[in-house]
Amino acid sequence: MALQRTAGQLWRIGADSGLKICARLFRTAAVSCRRTAPLGPMPNEDIDWQNLEALEKYRSYTRYITAAEKARNKEVWWKTYRQYVDQQPDPEFGLVDIGLPYCRPSRVKEARERRKVMRENRKNPELERATRLRSFRISLDKVKTEWEKTNGPYHIQRLAEHYGIYRDLFPMAYFVPRVMLRVGYEGDGSALVHYGNHLSPTQASVAPHISFEAEEDSLWTLLLTSPDEHLHDGEQEYVHWLVGNIPGGAVLSGQEICPYIAPFPAKGTGFQRYVFILFKQDVHVDFSSDVRPSPCHSLKQRSFKTVDFYRKYEDLITPAGLAFFQSQWDESVTSTFHTLLS
Repeated sequence: MALQRTAGQLWRIGADSGLKICARLFRTAAVSCRRTAPLGPMPNEDIDWQNLEALEKYRSYTRYITAAEKARNKEVWWKTYRQYVDQQPDPEFGLVDIGLPYCRPSRVKEARERRKVMRENRKNPELERATRLRSFRISLDKVKTEWEKTNGPYHIQRLAEHYGIYRDLFPMAYFVPRVMLRVGYEGDGSALVHYGNHLSPTQASVAPHISFEAEEDSLWTLLLTSPDEHLHDGEQEYVHWLVGNIPGGAVLSGQEICPYIAPFPAKGTGFQRYVFILFKQDVHVDFSSDVRPSPCHSLKQRSFKTVDFYRKYEDLITPAGLAFFQSQWDESVTSTFHTLLS
């Protein structure tokens, strides 16, 4: 019995000690996890939530907008959600933007122009009548023009990311195609190059028609390359066309560094990518070390790496435009291998 009483007392002492230790640890953890004091005044802390009726009323939408703009432009010690979203990634850990800088237009000017258009539309009886009779037609050309100026470059960037264009041509880098590059094959330019559409090697047998908006005194470089086509080295490309020192938008007046050759995807390899990249030059560039003979039928001489070409001239050229298509083997490729390539 004495042994049992002694054992019971020891058990109670141990349990009490364990509870005290656990309580002490809990208090320590609670203190260490306690939220630190804010670095400044919290938003809306001056509002008496018990008496909301005493708050000053705006009484007009204009006064509300004015107060909202004042609050938005006021400097605060915390980061807003927009600042977290818009912050640029660290170049050491994220992709680097190597494209042209974006000059954002004035929002006030845009809003003023839109209000002007809305007022004109409200005063247009023909537009009102066409809308009421459901005969109103929207110009798709105007819609496309507006798209190219606003969301178009970012949509093209996302498509290029989806197809792995930046990953394979510009590792650890990307660019937003600010300049719209229009490429059309065949005599009338009916076989257009968009952003991943399918064209046959027969359709792309001759050099395409290229157009883009450019100032008269500007200089450009146009590249057509294929990251999937190389027969021996998966890290290499074949350059299909390279034209430098293009004045304005006149591609035919530029310096042909490597003559054009049609796509030649090997049979059984599926669809392969063919990418047009437009670079904007700061000055006239000496491309003499990259010039290929004309005609150039040697696959060895056409071996190419876009990233090496860009690194060589990165202080003088900037990626500005992008278009690409996909192509797979057809009968014309056999003729290309037998009669042209060596």
